[in-house]
Amino acid sequence: MDVSTLEWLLTDAGRDLLEVAMGAYVDAAGDPVRAATAVRKAEPDPERAAAALTQAELRTRAVAKFGDLAPHMFFTPDALEQATRLRVADHRAARLAAAQPTSVIDLGCGIGGDLIAFARAGLTAAGVDLDPVRVAAARANLAALGLPGAVEVADVAAIDPSGFGAAFADPARRGARGRVFDVDGWTPPWPFVLDLLAGRGVVKVAPGIPHDVIPDGVEAEWVSDGGDVKEAVLWAPVFATTDRRATVIGDGGLATLTDEDDPFTGLARPVRELGGFLYEPDGAVIRAGLVTAVAAGVDGGLLDEHIAYVTSDSSFRTPFARSYRVLEEVPYREKPLKAALRERSIGSLTIKKRGVEVVPEQLRKRLDLRGDNTATLVMTRVAGSGTALLVEPF
Repeated sequence: MDVSTLEWLLTDAGRDLLEVAMGAYVDAAGDPVRAATAVRKAEPDPERAAAALTQAELRTRAVAKFGDLAPHMFFTPDALEQATRLRVADHRAARLAAAQPTSVIDLGCGIGGDLIAFARAGLTAAGVDLDPVRVAAARANLAALGLPGAVEVADVAAIDPSGFGAAFADPARRGARGRVFDVDGWTPPWPFVLDLLAGRGVVKVAPGIPHDVIPDGVEAEWVSDGGDVKEAVLWAPVFATTDRRATVIGDGGLATLTDEDDPFTGLARPVRELGGFLYEPDGAVIRAGLVTAVAAGVDGGLLDEHIAYVTSDSSFRTPFARSYRVLEEVPYREKPLKAALRERSIGSLTIKKRGVEVVPEQLRKRLDLRGDNTATLVMTRVAGSGTALLVEPF
């Protein structure tokens, strides 16, 4: 899709065709041939018909990220893939708004997902991107949602962000061969990120960013949504309130944990024997290095110094970990484990593992499960030794 085709989709005729395409896509249950046939009856121009059908498909996929806003928005396939999930972007925008900057510029705004969140949070927002189609989509999305904001085609490297109260960037971390894990291979590159963080920058980065590359005074926040780690965000010292933070977003709301909640910072990690309860810290907690803060919160310790499982004698519910009751220890070696599961008539098994060389899908097949009972098996190390536990979530 080019800019002229997108602009046509914004006309009355284009919007009518989008309605037809959305209906055809739903009626065809995602069958592209059936949907295309219906759309081409309404619009003989193959380019316009294809663009409308593509938008219908992308809008359907985008519901997972943008919810009720998705049917009103415009996307490109790669920009949708790169876009931040809306409630994650809303959290970041709300936090930035609480710091009361006068305005924010989004350097590399894509189709405007973060601009939407900034505008919804009451911030005066502007965006730039080098891709004219993405810029046109960002403008269309702000307009479709009735939100203010300015978007222009520009090279982010040529922009001086000092006139804005904050500068947000989400460097591209994909190249021709896939994901780029070296920070120097990002676009814009790491020196650009460091310059932003020396001022009033907020930068979205990969969750796997090494702690040792984060500059002193910069806060690193890892964010998970629905149990999946979505991003890490670096906050310039002017916006930072701590060193490390884990933010967990779920159906019950938002919870945050910081290094100030960890009484074991700088001390030996608390390792103890297996208790009656097991806690599996959220991925954001693990990435932030705050597993021992979870241990402190449940009055427990680690099963192993190097593994992110927490155990306790007490029952807790915490947003920062999944909670399990330990039922019994079963054999770790495969043959006696298979016999133990057969003895218990376990025919459906969820396998969780940390710190051991186990491929759950392959192991499950080899166990040849039989029976009507269901169970959860945790395979890990306790004090360095392989251990298998039957547990139940609560």
